[in-house]
Parts: sequence; C-alpha cells; structure tokens
Amino acid sequence: MDDDSGTPAPTGTPAPTGLRATALLGRPKLWLIPTVLTGLLAFLLSLLYMGGIVNPNRELHDLPIALVNSDTGRPLTGQQQNLGTQITHSIVTNSGSSAAGWRQLRRAQAQDELDAGKVYGALVIPADFTTSVAALTTTNATARPTITVLTNPGKGSLGSSLASKISSTAAQQASLTIGKQLSAAATKADSTQKLLLADPVRIATQVGHPIGGNSGIGLTAFYYTLLLVLAGFMGGNVISNGVDTGLGYADNEIGPWHTRRPTVPINRTQTLLLKMVMTAGITLLSVSLIMLASVSILGMDATHIPLLWIYSYCAALAVGLGVQAINAAFGGIGQLVSMFVFIVLGLPSSGATVPLQAVPGFYRFLSHFEPMRQLSDGVRAILYFDARGDAGLTRAWTMIGIGTAIGLLFGFAMVQYYDRKGHKRLTPQPA
Repeated sequence: MDDDSGTPAPTGTPAPTGLRATALLGRPKLWLIPTVLTGLLAFLLSLLYMGGIVNPNRELHDLPIALVNSDTGRPLTGQQQNLGTQITHSIVTNSGSSAAGWRQLRRAQAQDELDAGKVYGALVIPADFTTSVAALTTTNATARPTITVLTNPGKGSLGSSLASKISSTAAQQASLTIGKQLSAAATKADSTQKLLLADPVRIATQVGHPIGGNSGIGLTAFYYTLLLVLAGFMGGNVISNGVDTGLGYADNEIGPWHTRRPTVPINRTQTLLLKMVMTAGITLLSVSLIMLASVSILGMDATHIPLLWIYSYCAALAVGLGVQAINAAFGGIGQLVSMFVFIVLGLPSSGATVPLQAVPGFYRFLSHFEPMRQLSDGVRAILYFDARGDAGLTRAWTMIGIGTAIGLLFGFAMVQYYDRKGHKRLTPQPA
C-alpha cells in the first residue's frame, strides 16, 4: 500500500487510522469557539425575537385610529354641545391611555386612510346620534343608537384586533357616561326604560376595508415577504458557495465523496461580479416559482400580478446582492452577518405581524432601515391596498433602490481594497 506521498508503506505496517473522537473530546480549545458562538446565538435570538412580542399591550403607543364625528344633532337640553362632539372631545383628551393615536377625520377621509392602510381602524359616530339618544327618553323608545367600529384586516390580524378593542372600549365608556346623564334626567322612567338608559349605545363592528378570503386574515403579505427575503438570502449563499467550489477555492463534500477542483486564478472583484450576475439571473427563476406556488397553485389572493412579479424580483435581488456584498467583505462569517442583517433583526422590526406601535423602541428604530420592514410595506400595498403609493409602495421602491446601491458600493469597495492590498484568494492546491 502507498501513502499519500506515493512512497510504498513497509510490509506489514497497518494503514494510519487517525485519532479517535474520545481522544479529541478532552481538548478544551476544540470546545471553546463552538460553545461560545452557539450559546451567544441562542441568547441573542431569544432576546431579539421574544423581546418584540412578549407584551404588545404594554408597549402599545399611538396606534393610528380614525375618529369620525358625523353627529349633526342639536345639543340636549341644558348642554352646549351635541353628544358626538362631547364624546370626541372626551376620547381625544383622555390622558389615562396613550395606546391610540386618534385622528379626527371626516367620514370620507377616514375611508381613504383605511383604503391606504394608514389607520388600523376607525370609530364612527353617526349623523343622527344625538337625535337618537334624545328619543330614548320618550315612552316609545325601543332601539339604542349605534356607534360603529371599523376594522382594517389588511394591516394584520393583531393590529386590527388591537384597534378594534381600543375603539370598542372608548365607545363603551361613552355609552356609560351618556347613560348616567340620561338616568339622572329621567326620574320618572320605568324599570325597562332605566335599563335601556343605563347603557344606551349599541356598538357595531364592521370591516372598514375588506380583503380577500385567501389573504390569511392579513398575514399573507408577511409570509410572502419572508419568502422573498429567504429566496434572496439562501439563494445568495448557495450561489456564493457554489462559485467558490466551482473555482477551486472551497472543497466540495457530498456524503463520502470529497473533491477539490483546480483553482481558477481570479481576483476578488471579478469573483464578486460573477456572483452578483449569477444572482440576478437565478433570482428570476426563484421569484417566478414563488409566485407560481403562492398564487397559481395555492390560490393566494393577489392583484396587479405583473407589478407583483417585478416588485418581488427587485426585492429578492436586493437581498441577494446584499448577501453577496456581505460575504465578500466578511469572508467565512459573512453568512452569519447577513443572517442577522436580513432575518434576525428584520423579523421583529418588520411590523408585519405585530404593529410597530406595539413593540419596544429599539425595534421601531430598526424599522427605519431594516430591509424586511421596507419590503413588507410594498407587498402589503400591492396585495391589500390596490398598489397605492401612499400605502407604502413608494417608500418600498425607494428603499429597494437605496439598499441595492449601498450593497453594490459596499461590496465592490471592500473587494477592491482587498485586491489593492494584495490579499489574493489563491490557496495551495492539496496533494
């Protein structure tokens, strides 16, 4: 038998078998780096992911909700303002809670903001509200006046639910306050009337901006965005590893088979250019397959299909190019860095599942530049809000352009610096 150098081994000498695992387990240095990195990752992931969703109610501040006072009735006897104006003033000036950011709007304005995804819901006081309340004091009163709570499921199930709860609570408090006034004035009312006057307002909940039944109760935008980010992230890493293997700068090991191709002399700048061009080409296929699976096969509700495809391609490509730039700059730890940039920090700050008004300030800060938030706003606008620019699509396009430019500039600046410093990628070819 010959050894690796081609020299015949002495007759009767057994082939070297190497060290056993049990012998290596006693080496502290072998444990150190994997233990520290794994523990640190687990700790950071727990803090970052759970920190954004542990208690949305505690963190909730200034959730945008429209407040519409359409009441045109005359004030009740002895009062200077009608009940709609009184309720509106009481809700807006309530210092006991900062959960809602009330926006006083006309009915048409509120509907426009619901349709643009600018508010999570609306509380609507009807035009005949004061007149209907006054009628309760008559002997023929049988029905309670209605205040309407409008939801916006396109903003996500949790956000719409929080807005609905806040609006319903405000309406219920207004009803009880009005009830005390009416009960005090109606001293001759019978028991049935007193029961009606104690809580005189009915609260009706309606959908203010409907979305399709195959929209995941407002969650398909988030999961579709996640698919685009993962396509860019995983595709970028697969392409990067594949190119390094194909050019002989990394080993290729599949099961028991191990190969190493001859090293191709190419500098870092040209390597990055090759990877980015391949990313642009392969992303065409991955995005098309995402849309085929999501829309054509699974039946996800989607309109503006050509726009959705173009946007999806640009979004996934921006992520893929960013991954290539980070990998080129950071080398072996590039995949870990890009995972934090595009996924670990992106998910809790995306505002796609938990409203940004209901997460700690750290995540709201990240949301100004983290890619997933920018991309999810655009997807949500296309899927739920008729591709309106003011629903987040304009900002999303702008941030995709900025992000792509930053990725290109950062990546090529770093590899050209390495090339000028003479940090070549050539490594000795194994025997």
